[in-house]
Amino acid sequence: MPSRALQWLSLVSIIWLQSINGTNTNFPAYSSQLKHAFSISQLQLNNLAFASDAGKLLGWFSGIAAIYLPLWLVLLIGSTLGLTGYGLQYLSITNQIHSLSYLQIFSLTVLAGNSICWINTVSYVVVIRNFPPSYRQVAVGLTTSYQGLSAKIYTDVIAALFRSSSSSSTKKAKAYLLLNSVLPLMASFMTAPLIRGINDVGLVVTKPENMDAGFVLMFLITMATGVYAVVSSLGLIVSSSALVRVIGSGVFLLAPLVIPVAEIIREGLEKYWSLSREKRVYHFTIEENVHEDRHHHHQDGLKLDGDHQDHDHGREVVVSEVDHHDHDDVDVGVREEVGVKAMLIRIDFWLYFFVYFCSATLGLVFLNNLGQIAESRGSSRTSSLVSLSSSFGFFGRLMPSFLDYYFSRRKYVVSRPALIAVLVAPMGGAFFLLLNSTNLSLYISTAVIGVCTGAISSISVSTTTELFGAKNFSVNHNVLVANIPIGSFLFGSLAALLYHKEGNGSGKCMGTKCYRSSFLIWGSLCFLGTILALILCARTRKFYSQR
Repeated sequence: MPSRALQWLSLVSIIWLQSINGTNTNFPAYSSQLKHAFSISQLQLNNLAFASDAGKLLGWFSGIAAIYLPLWLVLLIGSTLGLTGYGLQYLSITNQIHSLSYLQIFSLTVLAGNSICWINTVSYVVVIRNFPPSYRQVAVGLTTSYQGLSAKIYTDVIAALFRSSSSSSTKKAKAYLLLNSVLPLMASFMTAPLIRGINDVGLVVTKPENMDAGFVLMFLITMATGVYAVVSSLGLIVSSSALVRVIGSGVFLLAPLVIPVAEIIREGLEKYWSLSREKRVYHFTIEENVHEDRHHHHQDGLKLDGDHQDHDHGREVVVSEVDHHDHDDVDVGVREEVGVKAMLIRIDFWLYFFVYFCSATLGLVFLNNLGQIAESRGSSRTSSLVSLSSSFGFFGRLMPSFLDYYFSRRKYVVSRPALIAVLVAPMGGAFFLLLNSTNLSLYISTAVIGVCTGAISSISVSTTTELFGAKNFSVNHNVLVANIPIGSFLFGSLAALLYHKEGNGSGKCMGTKCYRSSFLIWGSLCFLGTILALILCARTRKFYSQR
């Protein structure tokens, strides 16, 4: 297979992996049912949400494994961890094994959360290795955006399987656990042969502009996918059933295959035309040489010398062009390569850490509690809300990639800290809007928080490489996202305690009062995150200007 086609095929494989890798994002859709099935309290349920994020504390293991093990093996290890974590919970809830204790359920959830890190690490490393710096950030952002669709894909599949409204909620919880354990493993086996780095990418891609057409088409496909996801989540397609939504999502996930197929056809035609041209030139040269031998035999020595000089001159020109290409392809956004120990003693890292802590982490805590928030407001459309947040999260993750691509064509680099500052402020406003008791405010806030959380999660990948380099990215980024389980535990536990207090000690609380204090705290922390992001931007702005 041509190398360029293999590049695009590896990107499509990562898209498929990411689209089913966000197994923790569908937790709100079945958290209430899980609470009743395992007979646990609200605080214990919240700790399970923390446990899923706590797997990221051990995410650096996957970074080290990616350095020493083949990427396909790292991928299969990650999916096997997910199979174990979710699979044993499924067997327990279906009474096929002895009932698990809460500690065992907690540990299995940590294991399942850690499996996501392994698949994410493989995805990032493959894209970073396979694409030149001028396209690397765009490719990472595109693939990352598809993880935002995971919750929608899972909820649509469950809705298609349980079309009857009489289906028990416990059955749906069982189905979520089963899909969470099986789907990532199936996708990993399917894509494992394509998960590899193309070491000679610099030799094959002589002109980065040649990839523009592919990325433009990929953006169009991705935008169409996002529009379809939002429209189907809002129920704007009257005739669409759950089964139709699943089929539609499948078609859109297969659509990116058009690019590697077109690349195979293009390279095949180019090879055919090149061989035909060489054949014609060969015959013409033979006839010309015979004519020259008859009339200018005495000039053969001079002619051969001249041909040798021309050949050498041509070789020098080719080398010069390659060197020029390598110079243009330097990732100018990267300040320096920094190891994890040096990173941990830098002010920029801790500013970055707490910016993420007060932005994307808060958004994830809200999404983890979305099921309980909807229930406390008397809403029965939890799955629709989860699907909505997933769809808007997809657009949020895609937005930085589009900006990267747009400004890179104009020789400018957008400041990542500045983008984060712009995104954190609306999140704070959305939390304060949730103090309103109407369902409209709940939907609007969920959409805004989904967009901003997704965008910041996507931006963080390129921010890590720009601040601390790409060489140690797999370990550095996993250290950064360790703030997610910390925030999930602190903010989630506080919200659970306030929920329990407002419920007057009972296991259930109803009304906007249940999360009022939590929304005030989260909104205030978002504005603190905005200030910290502006400070980080002020410290680094000179590195993000004109190329």
